[in-house]
This record gives sequence, structure tokens and C-alpha cells, in this order.
Amino acid sequence: MAGELVFDEVTVRYGRPGRPTVTAVDRASFRVRPGEVVGLVGESGCGKSTLAKLACGLVPAAGGRATFDGTPITPYGLRKRPAQLLRLQMVFQNPYASLNPRRRVAAQLQDARAIHPATAPSVDDLLRSVGLDPALRTRYPHQFSGGQRQRIAIARAMATGPDLLIGDEPIASLDASLQAQVATLMRDVALASDTSLLFISHDLSVVRLIADRVVVMQAGRVVEEGPTEQVWSAPQEAYTQRLLAAIPLADGLGTIPDVAPA
Repeated sequence: MAGELVFDEVTVRYGRPGRPTVTAVDRASFRVRPGEVVGLVGESGCGKSTLAKLACGLVPAAGGRATFDGTPITPYGLRKRPAQLLRLQMVFQNPYASLNPRRRVAAQLQDARAIHPATAPSVDDLLRSVGLDPALRTRYPHQFSGGQRQRIAIARAMATGPDLLIGDEPIASLDASLQAQVATLMRDVALASDTSLLFISHDLSVVRLIADRVVVMQAGRVVEEGPTEQVWSAPQEAYTQRLLAAIPLADGLGTIPDVAPA
């Protein structure tokens, strides 16, 4: 098993014409080890999604260094992604925006399978792995619910045989009743394939269900990290304590009720 993602003192800035430069990420350091599920949490605007974009080569670092399995991650622009970095795949927040509305689901999964056709699961197996009937393979994205589209997006990411899967707020656009289910599905599908998972969310209650370790960001900085239950039961930073205190109890007892399949 390979594919360690490392952020080492990473800084990301956004320039805006006529306005001051914004520092979205400020000297952030943490890693996602092989076989690990890491939850990256914090309020909106804290820099979580910027780190995800950096990991996928969509934005440049102004300082520090990001590597995947020892390979430096740099912006790709119009260049083709290096083969080494195709082993890192992203599931985005809005599945409808990330799927081609004019192509059938089977064709989009076949495109992803083409990266490693000899070892990739079949289209039918990919759909089964995310709880969808293979008979739906000929449908278009608009013929699915939001939860089903996100399952298809997960299947497409897994079709490439990644070593690391990044979920960038992948449950934020789903109904509350589906969020825990899709998050748990991502963990189960990833670990069944020996794939690490970086799960980005502002929903700490869901992160607690699936993550081995939690990284907390505030205003672009990593302020706390540790094993999930340790951070949950004994948070060291006042910011983390406030985040945990703000979590609503889903059913009055602090647990998430069972839900029907998405």
C-alpha cells in the first residue's frame, strides 16, 4: 500500500485585482497516511477546500510543499496530470456539476476505467459497490437523485484504482437524512480497496462516524489534530471546543438515526 499525502508548511494566497491578497491557507502541515481515514474540519472559509484543490493541482502553493507518495504536487493548467498523481482522485461537493449531463453513466465510468483497464472493476461491479443496480448504467445523470449521483461520482473516482480519495464537502449538497449514509459509504468503499480517504467537512458529527484522525482548521491554519475520539472527548483548543459545542443532537441523544438508501 502506498500513497502518502503530505502538506508541509503550505501557504496558498489568492490575488484580487485592486484588492488586498487573501491568505487562504497559512503554513498548514499534516499528512494522510496509507490506509487511513482523515477528517479535515472547520468553518466555511477556513481553507479546507483550498487544500483539496492544492492536492489535485488546481491551485499553486505560495510557500511550503505538498507531495503525494514523494512526488511534488504542482499546478497542471492545461498539462496532463502525471501518471503518479492520477492515483489521487477527488469527489466534489456537487455531483451534478462534476458529471457530464449528456453522457450515460456507463460511458463515464468506462472513461475512468481506461486509466487502468486491466485491473479496474467492471462498470457493473462499480455500480454494485456503491449500492446501485447495474441496470441503471444506461441512464443519464439527470435521471438520478442527488444521493444517487454522488454514489456515481464515488464509483467513477474508484474506477481509476486510486491510492487516495479526497471528498471535498461531498455530503454538503445532500439532504441531512442521507449525509451520514453517503459518508459511511465513502469510507467503506475506500477501505475495501485499500484506499486512503481525506474527508473534508464542516459536519463534525459525520466526521466522527468515519474518521480515524481529525485535523481542525481555523482561518487557514491547522490548530489541532489527533485521533478522532481523543479530539472529541478532550479537545485542546478553544476553537475546537466551540465547534463541538455547536453540534446539534440529531435525535435528542447525540446519535444519527438509520436512513433508507439514497
